Amino acid sequence: MSVLPLVFTSGWASGINAYAVVLLLGIFGATGLTDEVPETLQRPEILITVGVLFLFEAVADKIPYVDSVWDSVHTVVRPAAGAWVGALLAGQSGSVSDLWAGVLGGSTALASHTVKAGTRMAINTSPEPFSNFVMSTAEDLGVAGILTFAMFHPEAAAVIAAVLLFSGLVVVYFLVSRIRRFMRRRAQRREERRLAERVGQPPDRTGPVHRD
Repeated sequence: MSVLPLVFTSGWASGINAYAVVLLLGIFGATGLTDEVPETLQRPEILITVGVLFLFEAVADKIPYVDSVWDSVHTVVRPAAGAWVGALLAGQSGSVSDLWAGVLGGSTALASHTVKAGTRMAINTSPEPFSNFVMSTAEDLGVAGILTFAMFHPEAAAVIAAVLLFSGLVVVYFLVSRIRRFMRRRAQRREERRLAERVGQPPDRTGPVHRD
């Protein structure tokens, strides 16, 4: 069962940047840093492919609105990558079923991808472009740091990943609620303008007057 913390952490990281996860795990295995990484992830063609895709993501992920389009495309890719990596790690260790490890890695990746995509949608509503760059850089460094930490302390890394995942889901829940309220208010104002234009009167911008 010792491989499950690493499966969980790699699934969480895959939901944020799947290419970075495969690239890092492949490098860790190829350099002999760990024996937990299967040879499939260490193959040169795999490392070259994910390395190129990682560079594309590193650029796209830092551009406002382009990052959201990139996220929507990877709604399937990231959970599939998390499931694939989890199944490979389980098969390498032989301590747990490949199927259950794949389910754990894929579902965790889907949850963290939801957090990432939801957060980016909220950030894209801000007028300045720098928050995308800062958030993307923080995510890349977080994935690299926690995944490296998981090579030496898998249980502790899994706890950190779980805390970050839960906190992110809570933040996204409140962000989505605020965005929905904002959209409802904006739709209501548009409707008020249309009604005012029909009767030839300016829209009421002060709100209703309450009289005793």
